[in-house]
Amino acid sequence: MHHKTIAELSQDLHAKKISSVELTQHFLERIKRFDEKLNSFITITEDAALQAAKAADQKLAQGQGGPLAGIPIAHKDIFCTDGIKTTCGSRMLDNFIAPYDATVVTAMKKAGTVMVGKTNMDEFAMGSSNETSYYGTVKNPWNVDYVPGGSSGGSAAAVAAALVPGATGTDTGGSIRQPAGLCNISGLKPTYGRVSRYGMIAFASSLDQGGPLAKTAEDVAMLLNAMAGFDPKDSTSVDQPVPDYTATLNDSIKGIRIGLPKEYFSEGLNNDVAKVIETAVKEYEKLGAVIQEISLPNTALSVPVYYVIAPAECSSNLARYDGVRYGYRCKDPVDLEDLYKRSRSEGFGSEVKRRIMIGTYVLSAGYYDAYYLKAQKVRRLIRDDFTEAFKKVDVILSPTTPTPAFKIGEKTSDPISMYLSDLYTIAAPLAGLPGISIPAGFVNKLPVGMQLIGNLFGEAKLLNIAHRYQTVTDWHKHMPEAF
Repeated sequence: MHHKTIAELSQDLHAKKISSVELTQHFLERIKRFDEKLNSFITITEDAALQAAKAADQKLAQGQGGPLAGIPIAHKDIFCTDGIKTTCGSRMLDNFIAPYDATVVTAMKKAGTVMVGKTNMDEFAMGSSNETSYYGTVKNPWNVDYVPGGSSGGSAAAVAAALVPGATGTDTGGSIRQPAGLCNISGLKPTYGRVSRYGMIAFASSLDQGGPLAKTAEDVAMLLNAMAGFDPKDSTSVDQPVPDYTATLNDSIKGIRIGLPKEYFSEGLNNDVAKVIETAVKEYEKLGAVIQEISLPNTALSVPVYYVIAPAECSSNLARYDGVRYGYRCKDPVDLEDLYKRSRSEGFGSEVKRRIMIGTYVLSAGYYDAYYLKAQKVRRLIRDDFTEAFKKVDVILSPTTPTPAFKIGEKTSDPISMYLSDLYTIAAPLAGLPGISIPAGFVNKLPVGMQLIGNLFGEAKLLNIAHRYQTVTDWHKHMPEAF
């Protein structure tokens, strides 16, 4: 049962071959059995899940309920969930019970999904390996000595190990696509503004975007149908009609122009990963796609630009955690200054502190123009690169990461090396563009992800191109043996 996709489980539920209660119990048992090895969940909501499953079964029995009715899912613990602990992977919010649902959570409830729990993540979504969580490192199901990627590593690992058929994540610099690539699943970062950020705890407000993770592009399309849409509660939400992302999945891609950026296939890319992507490109040629080389000349500047802008925004967003209103509060403060200092120094982990310090520095008087303002100008140049590229091609194809997953602890003492693992994913959020990672093969028994980047609001085209690849390959069907 757990080997099936969301699309297949949906058919079984509507055909009354299985009930949502049975399905939910099955996945809850798998979480109890296997998650000790992975640490992919922070909170399990068993009672609420079974209640929601019963409600879904009642609707299905009446011939009601959409494609996602009765499907168990997990939410990244960055989305507020009414009455349920929402930690953002941090000691700072270890005691925080959200008083309302994020819009994404509300939308998934409305679609009839069953939340089985909240997944582990890098603290405040800051990390590329899921090693910065207050609740411990998440393990990669393909080899538990390796990282699953971050910051949505808990969601990715849970889906890859079939502890849940689908999950939500967030992507600021690659935090959906990178763990999807390292865990052999499909993960989509939508266009900025396509999915509401209301109730999604902020890291970098001009970059953060929620999105779905699942086994296949088809499943991702089903989840995105429920998640996407305008939200008046979110000032960055875009009021634009939402297409049915499943309607065009099987369209022919003959004549589709796929661009290969030469900067993404140069120094720094693992040779074996490059061979996997070259093989995938040949499959697209067989499907009738036209392949051509393109240039994104400012690619090398993406990482430094991101690590000025994102910390600047995080230093502002995280100023609210002061030990006064909610969240962690130090014991027996001497005075207000002591309360602030100790609450923040004890409540935040080292990576969060590092980024707050960097962000505060680049926003300070005398450095704002030299760093933050300059980074925003270069961000525009990066966006212009994509604008020019999309005059020549329909989508851009690249590896998701320069290497397969690395060992736990391998890069924790070298932040720069860690940051470079997001080299191919950072540019899309800087430009506000959608991107998807799908399974493309293996290197040394570790998954390799292939990334597709589309133009603004081009999610339907990305999902179509990803799905067509998955109809002629079976990489997405491979599951880790231990699970």
